[in-house]
Amino acid sequence: MQDLPIHFAPLQGYTEAFYRNAHAACFGGIDTYYTPFVRIEKGRFRHRDVRGIEPANNQVPHLVPQLIAPTAEKAEAILSLFIEKGYEEADINLGCPFPLLAKRHNGSGILPYPEEVEALLSLIQKYPQISFSIKMRLGWENSDECLKLLPIINDLPLRQVTMHPRLGKQQYKGEVDLKGFAAFQDACKHPIIYNGDINNLEDIQRIQDKFPTLAGIMIGRGLLANPALAAEHRQGRVFEFDEMVEKLHSMHKSVYTQYAEQLQGGDAQLLNKMKTFWEYLLPNADKKLLKAIHKSTSLNKYNQAVSAFFNQR
Repeated sequence: MQDLPIHFAPLQGYTEAFYRNAHAACFGGIDTYYTPFVRIEKGRFRHRDVRGIEPANNQVPHLVPQLIAPTAEKAEAILSLFIEKGYEEADINLGCPFPLLAKRHNGSGILPYPEEVEALLSLIQKYPQISFSIKMRLGWENSDECLKLLPIINDLPLRQVTMHPRLGKQQYKGEVDLKGFAAFQDACKHPIIYNGDINNLEDIQRIQDKFPTLAGIMIGRGLLANPALAAEHRQGRVFEFDEMVEKLHSMHKSVYTQYAEQLQGGDAQLLNKMKTFWEYLLPNADKKLLKAIHKSTSLNKYNQAVSAFFNQR
């Protein structure tokens, strides 16, 4: 299997700095990690976003910060933060499907409006010292929207374009549109990264075979479900269950310890935060053990359930 670069997609609430660092240390196999998007909310940055991109808080080999904004003015304010923190790369989110943001023309909500996209991306020409990439969908309402944007996109000095071949209004439902992806890739002059519904080594191979000129594959939920997936791709093998559980135990311990030190909201806040760790994780594992973790109502019950999970053999 060709050693195609693997990018870890940013997911709000999941792939925060503690998670990224623990994943890189325990599993690895990732070429590039991305921060969940930084945005301006009520005229200011969210504290957790600033903390999440702080270089001192990140120990992954290669991290690219991502921004989301409906206008060049807001995007430029966020980019200034990235530059201040020493970053020389930035990813612009044109793909987020969440209705609350999309209706304000953030993420995939801006895709039906070529003039607004052009105005937003005009920022790229102003900062030649920054290597830009964009992450997008086929459109919000229909898959022709991305094709109408290609004259704008092709004129920009982009490092790459990541395409998730769904519509924004689909969110994560339904099938990916590989024909729509192929049409975009054929007409786009930039290196293309594929993103969407990659859950195992067979999926990686299938996408590589179908699109042999890809510059890389970005995986989000598939890596949350199987954190070993990129390492398995690198090593050309599926991890044995015991090896997987051992690495996962180390990763969980790292994430738990760091959140326990950071969070000030007591046991309930830590419990809620740690439950997200398991939300997608190992869907084919022992259902009874997983259910006990998901249903735990106190930190004590959570720790007992997690201990039972990691002690299974």
